[in-house]
Formats: sequence, C-alpha cells, structure tokens
Amino acid sequence: MENREYDVVGIGNAVVDVIARVEDRFLTKHDLQKGFMQLIEEDAIENLYSDMGPATERSGGSVANTIAGLASFGAKVGFIGKVGHDQFGKVFRHDITSLGVSYDTSPGDIGTGRCLVMVSPDGERTMSTFIGAGTGFTTADLSKELIDNAKIVFLEGYLFDQPEAKKAFHEAARMTREAGGKVALSLSDAFCVDRHRDDFLKLVKEGADIVFANEKEATALYEANNFDDAAKSMAADCELAVLTRSEEGSMVFADGSPVSIPPENVESVVDVTGAGDLYAAGFLYGLSRGETLETCGRLGSLAAAEVISHIGARPEISLKTLLSDA
Repeated sequence: MENREYDVVGIGNAVVDVIARVEDRFLTKHDLQKGFMQLIEEDAIENLYSDMGPATERSGGSVANTIAGLASFGAKVGFIGKVGHDQFGKVFRHDITSLGVSYDTSPGDIGTGRCLVMVSPDGERTMSTFIGAGTGFTTADLSKELIDNAKIVFLEGYLFDQPEAKKAFHEAARMTREAGGKVALSLSDAFCVDRHRDDFLKLVKEGADIVFANEKEATALYEANNFDDAAKSMAADCELAVLTRSEEGSMVFADGSPVSIPPENVESVVDVTGAGDLYAAGFLYGLSRGETLETCGRLGSLAAAEVISHIGARPEISLKTLLSDA
C-alpha cells in the first residue's frame, strides 16, 4: 500500500466498557438475548448497572479496540470518536492517547457512552450500550488531516444507528476514496444489520473495499439460511470479504477467491469480548504491511486468541511479540 503517515484511522463510538461476570439467569431476568447487543437509554443502563456484580471499567468501543490492537502491533494509527465533558470521557481520552493513538475529537455536551458487557460462564458476552456523546457525532467531527493521510479508514457499523452519524459515515467513505485510501467496514452486530440492511448492502457493494463480519452478521445481511450462502453473496459484492467463525476459524475472499484461516488454539476461553475487534487489528496490520492474506488472517487469529484468554477487549501483552509466530 502507498506510504502514508497513518496505517489505519478508525471512526467509531468512543465508549467505556463496564465488564462483569453474570449467570445466564441474570440475562433471563433482564430479558437480554444472550450474545447480542442492545441500545438502551441512560436511565436503563443505570438500573442494569446497579443490579450487576463487581465490574471492571475499561476504555472500549469496537473500532477503538481495533485501533488499540493495531497500536500494540506497532502500527501508526488515529481515532475519531466523540466523548463527553465527564470523567468517563477523561478516562477514554487518557487511555487511547497513552497507547500512542492520534486522537483530538472535540468533546460533546452529552455524557460519554458506556457499554455494559455481561460475560456468561461459557465466555459469551451480552452487551447493553448507551451511545451517549456518540449520538452527537456529525460530519463536523471528521478529521480531514487523519483521513487524507491514512492507508485504510476503518468504519464502525454501530454508527449507523444515529442519522447524523450515518451521514458522517458516508462522507468519511467519500473522503477516503477521494484521498486514495481504502475503506474498511465492520458490520458490528447482527441486530444492527437487521435495522439497516439496505444501507449496509449499498455500502458493501459500492462504498467499502474491505468488509469484516462474523457468521451471524453475514447471514443477517443477506437473510441467508446458512453461512456458505451468505459468504458467496458477500464475496461477490466486495473486493475483500473477511468472515470470522469463532472456533471454526475464518474465511477471506479476495475478488471471490476463498482463503481458509484455521483458528488459533486457546487453552481456556475466558471472555470473547473484543475477539472480532482484535482479529480485525491483526488482519489490518498485516494488510497495511503488504502481507499475504494467509499471514493477515494468522495475525488476526493470534490477536483474537490473546484477547479471549482474559477479561476485557484490549490486549494485555504487546502484540508485537506475536509477529514471529505468524
């Protein structure tokens, strides 16, 4: 890829993750569908939070996690996302800039977003998210300096839930293409796909060069009965489709041709939060360095394996140490 100042610039929701272990009966009690994300208002998130047990608070957000992973690999990265003028906003800004990420989005008047991540005994995570300041994200928050100087701009599907943010999403894709960069898209969540299927399909076909999706998201996008049918459809619609399948590994389709990536062995799955985000980090790191698709997928699998071996969606080791294993 062309030599530019930034390997990847991410655009997404800036949120603080509140992570706690729960039993399945807790999910049933609060009418939460296991393994999915739902958007809730601030009063609802406060009520749910008050019923959770001990929790860990860490900076999060899907694409922000990917950017943190890329920084850990040693990539030059930037992030665009809105926080509030509150303590959560200060925590997020401190955490992401301490990693060496370029981040200067102006804070908004709404409180910083929070995501309650409820981890079941089997490691599955169920999320309830208050978008907060992200609801005020507009085209005015886009940094032309970051976008114009990025090899890849990585867009978070969750932003589609806000009309003004959706406009910014399309504008960011246009700016990226105009500057000669590549547009990468994460579908983010199957429910999110259901809410915005037509818009996502249009973006996959016309606006994105690289699309990341898991099995649920891909089948939801194409309303397919099985993964194979969804994969064929996505492979035909975009230049590079990257599809993750948990313990079955991943499939990468370049101009329709498949590359199979085996999963990385993990002794114990503690928390799958951030698995897809860190897979994207490893894959995009390899891609920005001109590696083969097999190596990109291997780096993604290694990064995902690291993050699911502990609580939280950010790596606990320097991901540079994984490079020799790829």
